[in-house]
Amino acid sequence: MGILYDARKLKAMEFLYKLCEYALKEQGFADELWTRLINEGALYDEFVYYADNHTFLDRLKIRGYGMSDIYVWQMDKYNLVRELGKNPEACNKESLVLNAFMEFSNMIKDPDEYVKRIESGKGNDRL
Repeated sequence: MGILYDARKLKAMEFLYKLCEYALKEQGFADELWTRLINEGALYDEFVYYADNHTFLDRLKIRGYGMSDIYVWQMDKYNLVRELGKNPEACNKESLVLNAFMEFSNMIKDPDEYVKRIESGKGNDRL
């Protein structure tokens, strides 16, 4: 009898670490986000979908908010539309995506706090 090997998690992990490297995220950030993804199945599914399609599945919702909502909230927090001449690394798409996954994982743990922050527009300095 042969051994069955599912390399999907390894591919997802490699994608995450490459994305973090490209977005100039520290190793600790990547490690923490990977741990959160594998411990939260629905969020992991969202990430795998993002890895395959470079867009959000938006199936996982917390009080009506999905990954796209958190991503847009991230864009608002970093105020990408203001005229800076150029955007810093923290404002690149990949960094915002990674931050959105981390924030969504925080939102799973404490929905009241994060919904309040999103809806009030306050707390933008806490990321």
